[in-house]
Amino acid sequence: MKQEKRGQEPPSPIYESLPPPWLPKSHRTADVGYPGFHPPRPGQDEDVLSDKHIKDGFLLPLPVPDEHQSAAVVFLQQDAKGGRMFDQSVLADLEHLMNDIFTRKADSTVAIQSSTFKIPSRVTMSDTKRQTWFAELANPDVPLSKLGKSVPHGAKGHDLLDLLHTNNVAIPRAVWFLRVFGANETAGLRNKPSYNPTQYSVDWAIVVTSYIKKQLADIALPSAPRPGMNIKQTFKGVLSDAESRDRWVSRFTYCLKLLRPFYDEGLVDHRTFLTWIIHQMAACNLAQAGFVAHLADEYLDGVLEKRPLAKPLLDACIAKLNEIRTISAQGHLNKLEEILKSLIQRICVTLPDTFVSPSTWLAHSSLLRSALAGPADSGPSDCRRRDFQQFISDNLIDIQRRNDAMLFRNLPPRKLERLGSLVLDIQILNSICSSTDMSTISFFSSQIPDCTSSSSFVDKLDTLLTWAVTPLQYGSHRPYAAVTLLRAYHERNARRELSSATLHDHLFDWLDSKPVVREAGNLRAVAGLFGKLMKSGLFDYAAYVQRLVARGEEGLSLSEPDETASLHRNFLRWIPLQNTTSSLLNQRKVIFYGARARQTPEDVCEREMRREIRAILPLVFGGDTLPPSVSMASLRTSCPTVLGAPCFEQVRTIKQWLLPNLHKFTSRSQSLDEISTLKTYSTAVELLRYTHSYGSLLELSLSVLSQTSHAELLTAVGEVFHRFATIWTAMNVTGTIASTLYSTYLLWRTQGGKARSLLTLIIEMDDGRQLDATAKTQVENDNSAFTNALAPKTDHPEAVPSVLPEILLLAEDSKPDAPTILANSLWYRYRTSGDWAWKVWDNIVASLRQVPVMSEDHERRHKYALRYGQFLLNVDHHLPGGIDNDVLQWFLGTGKSEVLGLTLETWDVLRVVLLFLCVRGALSTTTLLQGLVYPAWQLGADAGPLYQPHNMETFIQAASKLFDALVLQEECFISPIVPQELLDAQRIHTWRQDAFREPHFTLFASNIPNLVLLEHNNVVSDELRGIARDLRLRTCESRDIRQSCYRNLDAVRRGFEHPIQSGMVAETLCEPLVNALKMILSESNEDTDVNSFLSTGISSVLSPCTLAATAVQLQFGLRQLGRALACESTKQGASASLDKMTSLIFHHSMASEEAYFIAEMARGVDGPVAIKFINNGFKSIVDILNRAPAPSTPESLLARVGRAGEVLRVLSHVSEPLREEGTELDLDVSTQERLAKIVLESFQFANTTFSKTTDHSLRVITEAVIFLARLLQFDLGFFGIRTTHFRETCERMMPVLFDLVVIHACGPAQDAVAFALLLDTLYFLIDDLFLHSRTSTPDPFKYYPTKLQSPHLHSLPGSHRVRLVTLFPHLRPNAVVQDLVHAHRDSTGLLVYGAPVQNRPWEWIENLDKDDGMIRNNASLSLELFGAKATGDHLIGYVQDEERCIPTRLESVFEDKLTAESVFPRDWRETRLPAHSDVRAGERGVGEGADELGTLPTFGLQKPGSRRVSPSSSVRSRGSVSSVRRSPASLSGNRSAVSTREGTGESGIGSGPAAERKRKASGSVDDDDEVEIIEGPIAKKLKVKPKPKKK
Repeated sequence: MKQEKRGQEPPSPIYESLPPPWLPKSHRTADVGYPGFHPPRPGQDEDVLSDKHIKDGFLLPLPVPDEHQSAAVVFLQQDAKGGRMFDQSVLADLEHLMNDIFTRKADSTVAIQSSTFKIPSRVTMSDTKRQTWFAELANPDVPLSKLGKSVPHGAKGHDLLDLLHTNNVAIPRAVWFLRVFGANETAGLRNKPSYNPTQYSVDWAIVVTSYIKKQLADIALPSAPRPGMNIKQTFKGVLSDAESRDRWVSRFTYCLKLLRPFYDEGLVDHRTFLTWIIHQMAACNLAQAGFVAHLADEYLDGVLEKRPLAKPLLDACIAKLNEIRTISAQGHLNKLEEILKSLIQRICVTLPDTFVSPSTWLAHSSLLRSALAGPADSGPSDCRRRDFQQFISDNLIDIQRRNDAMLFRNLPPRKLERLGSLVLDIQILNSICSSTDMSTISFFSSQIPDCTSSSSFVDKLDTLLTWAVTPLQYGSHRPYAAVTLLRAYHERNARRELSSATLHDHLFDWLDSKPVVREAGNLRAVAGLFGKLMKSGLFDYAAYVQRLVARGEEGLSLSEPDETASLHRNFLRWIPLQNTTSSLLNQRKVIFYGARARQTPEDVCEREMRREIRAILPLVFGGDTLPPSVSMASLRTSCPTVLGAPCFEQVRTIKQWLLPNLHKFTSRSQSLDEISTLKTYSTAVELLRYTHSYGSLLELSLSVLSQTSHAELLTAVGEVFHRFATIWTAMNVTGTIASTLYSTYLLWRTQGGKARSLLTLIIEMDDGRQLDATAKTQVENDNSAFTNALAPKTDHPEAVPSVLPEILLLAEDSKPDAPTILANSLWYRYRTSGDWAWKVWDNIVASLRQVPVMSEDHERRHKYALRYGQFLLNVDHHLPGGIDNDVLQWFLGTGKSEVLGLTLETWDVLRVVLLFLCVRGALSTTTLLQGLVYPAWQLGADAGPLYQPHNMETFIQAASKLFDALVLQEECFISPIVPQELLDAQRIHTWRQDAFREPHFTLFASNIPNLVLLEHNNVVSDELRGIARDLRLRTCESRDIRQSCYRNLDAVRRGFEHPIQSGMVAETLCEPLVNALKMILSESNEDTDVNSFLSTGISSVLSPCTLAATAVQLQFGLRQLGRALACESTKQGASASLDKMTSLIFHHSMASEEAYFIAEMARGVDGPVAIKFINNGFKSIVDILNRAPAPSTPESLLARVGRAGEVLRVLSHVSEPLREEGTELDLDVSTQERLAKIVLESFQFANTTFSKTTDHSLRVITEAVIFLARLLQFDLGFFGIRTTHFRETCERMMPVLFDLVVIHACGPAQDAVAFALLLDTLYFLIDDLFLHSRTSTPDPFKYYPTKLQSPHLHSLPGSHRVRLVTLFPHLRPNAVVQDLVHAHRDSTGLLVYGAPVQNRPWEWIENLDKDDGMIRNNASLSLELFGAKATGDHLIGYVQDEERCIPTRLESVFEDKLTAESVFPRDWRETRLPAHSDVRAGERGVGEGADELGTLPTFGLQKPGSRRVSPSSSVRSRGSVSSVRRSPASLSGNRSAVSTREGTGESGIGSGPAAERKRKASGSVDDDDEVEIIEGPIAKKLKVKPKPKKK
């Protein structure tokens, strides 16, 4: 069955071996099979079995007898007969052989014929033929070769484009037609010398852009309705109708499709087209902007090549975004807004320099920030977006920094290291007051090294000592504070070696060199300071004398004339000695008077001083009677010698004679009556105050405090402590005082004495810092006990009636104890009530109003008043906090209206009561000022039409006199019937100190302007205005008030600022206010000129001691001038004053810190003042820069630049607030023109100097150029009117500035900082020229440079080159001709490069002929342009059959790219064999080999093969002329042998020793069909050669 079935099956077809589809034929025409493909066939030689075939294998006979030989074999033979390895002529023979081969091959080739290309001609056709021709053009089946013989002549421009669109011609065919059309248009111009191949691209770009613009013009927006016209409007746009919209879209789309190849191939000029885009973006409406924005987005890459194009596009995008945000249809333009933002972002990323434009940044910085802000990150997938946004953010930060720098905005706060430190130190020193803790003042900062040789320490020591002695500062506490601070520093360094000696040297140097010590008026202050330094052990008088003697100081003796006297003679004479030795006194005496002097003038002076002191203090020296009442004036008159004597005599007399006697008097004061002791003590206090012996005063007061048993004397001592509290604080003895007071309090407390006043004084002096916790608790408990005893708390307090008749009856009660009895009874009755003191005071005032009625005798009235005063004093003793606060509340409450009703007689009585209580300490000075004086001044300042002269003037006059008595008078009288006592005057001085201290001083300073306004209020009487003027002048001249003002300048400034800034005063009153402030702070006389405080010179005004006060004065002065400039009547005078001020400031040579300080003072002034200030500053700069010496040098330029820099520093800070506000300044036109001219001339001088200078002067010129650039930036930052002359100067400045940019970009003057700054300045200048251009659409490249020239361009950094190239008008050439140049060979055969190849898009027409393998040279680009020559090699034909295409991996096996590989390159490549073993001696492993086309054989193992073969290559073909490794002549042997190993004798190298080695085949198989044959030993790593590069 199986056999039957088998017989029934049809016979199998005979297998036929076919080549793979990718294998090409061996010959194009002859049927010689396929390379490497030899299928078996019947009768083939391999099938014949013979002994030879079986023994030796099947060997193919060689087609050529010597096929196996090659040049390499001959070269490498090593046998003795034929070896030519070391034959020197072998290479020459081979060279001659190859040259002969090449020569014969070149002679046999045919030369390329000349170009036969002709442009298709234009012919005139009938309408039918033309229509037919365009129809065929639109038909893709009609080949262009048929149409290319001629083209129709007729339509042009827009009509031609419409014709193409109407016929719907395919874009490539339309481009061909338009190219031919353009070639015919330019045919007649090509032979002209001025012919430009790209000019027609410009013309065609104009045609295309006008065509697009015409279409965009169809998109219009409805016009806004006109107000007042009732006309019905209808609007129908081209896009509103579907049919017209489709038609418009079709034509616009076709135009854009045509535009793309036009742009890519250069048929439209890029510069013209891109310029049109940016202009169209700026001029189009929002409806058109949607299309233009897409167009700009598509061609943005070209725009971003050049800043001249990108900048106007950026401005246009900003303008459109602003327009979108201002219309109601914003929600419909989201897509347009996104595109505009995208354009801005891409510009920022690619060309951030476009944003470096101060005018644009100043106007649109907020919009740019929002446009450049990207969406919030949503996750990891947005990583690239985050990186992009971070890049934009970084660029934005840099852009903002550069723009703000050119606008002088956000200037970095400059630390006034020297001047600022001095001002700060002075402010710290001036802040010392009674509440200061000296241990917390870090005057010698911890940052200073603990070394007294530090320069910082020397500077601070100079500041401290100068502040202590200068008359520009106020306060007797200053030398004590200086000694305390210096002693604290010295104690911290006490353990350091030579600290005291080094400190002494610094003190001596200061005394020997500082100008302040040479002023005669400072002698007493300097001597007193050094006397205190000696007392503290900080200065050694003996060492001082020894140093003067050692250096041979002349003029120390008093016998020498004053003309030759030494500066130190007066110091030695005046400095007081304390705890000195007799030897030192004798040495001093010998220096001054000689060794033989018996009696000196000092002895005479001391005797006279003692006589005067005995006269005023008789009880101290054993006298029995007191002198009559002593006043301060009489005391000064009685002691002229004491007060005028040098400090040496004063201290010697007081310390060695007076103070011991005072101690003795204190010890026996218990035996004397209280009044005598009190008067003696008060006289001694005043005497010591006059001689500034506060140390002795402290010693005396502490002695009295611990020894006296008199309550009044104890109170007087407490008043001394309160009066000079600031001095005790500066001496750092408040702890000692508090401890002594506490000990005295405990003593009095145990003895049952009245110690309540001591409690108050202890709390004040201690201030919670000195006493220990136990003592503080004791004081607090005792104070609480006093409070509870005097004002017990109860739930049912006794009600106090409003009228207390017993108070009225007190006036007639003449009993001495009547006030005390009444006070005790009222306290006992109403002590539980909280307002009984207020009711008592109210009844007192009511009773005082009856006193003038009760008696007409002034003396009796004053007696009544004193009786009421004594009564109130007793009431004060019955109150825990005294009566002071109740009186103040009454004045601020119901008393406001009652005091207006008081008559002049009542005020006379009330004044006695108030002064009596103030002297006794029951009422504080601040209460009377706050309750009476300040309201009175306010009332007078605000007096208007409703002013009642009779009542109000009485009140104001009485309050002003009370202020005079309490604050200004040296001595005041309570009443004529009260004897004048020195103690009363001292108490007035004591309690007025509260008005000069915080917290009251701020209120005091704020009311001084009210006194000025009262003085200038024409409503009040002249008498009252005269009183106000006198008070104001004396207030401003008071040293105590000035000391307080310098301590708290901010309070003074705020006090004077408030009425001016609040608008409560008229403009005419601002000047008197400023004058009053000026008098307080500068000690100048009243003057209407605001510059009077500058009359002493800028140097003194800018002294650290007065700098803060100068700032306040200058600020107020400038503001006053601003108000005066705004008024026509005062404008001229104010302008002259401001000119004078700026002249004084700008023409004074200032250090940088002084200039910065002046700038800070003038910062924030009004616009008119700032304009005047800036104009005058510019004038000063122009004058400075014009002061060039005859032969101008870089050093002289730098000196003038440095001086002008001081002025610019001032102007920059003055103008910064105005720039922030966007205020337009009306700058002086002529000054601007002069400034531009001098800057241009300076730039030109610098540019010329750079070309001549190669030494260190380059750096000098660079510094000057940087300043000039900054000056130009500052000037351009004022966006005002630019005159024609100014613009012309700037246009001439632009190329000079660009040359300076290039100079600093490369070469010896290369400076990265200067390059960046100058380039930004160039941007600023160019943008300003465009901003003020008179043309609406200027050429964007008009003001930009045109070429880059420098002898140092080879050193130009790449980053700089990229930035500079963006400025030039030359756009990147078309890709077709990019990096392509004309070249030729010279007589020596060297290749010489010529001009770049110019794009000729209208001449290079597409070749329409078919490629048949023949070289005809009939294309528009002639082969002559490329130096083409025939080589004899044939081109590879394109295989149409896709199945016969060679796989990519095997493509190079058979063919080399464009041409078939000739025999010589292939033979050279495939015969690179290993060198002879003798040559390779000493080598290891596999050699790396050379490249594929090396000039010599590689002496080493060959690299693994790079050409992959087909599977059939493992079998050797008989007729194969292609080999995997070698030429056909190098192979022999049968195919089977080749598949396993290569023959030894047949390989072509078997004749040498290397032939004995076996060649193993190894391969790297990529897939099943690929085997790679490797010759030689197995390498460790196979290396595949790269594919040959395309030709």
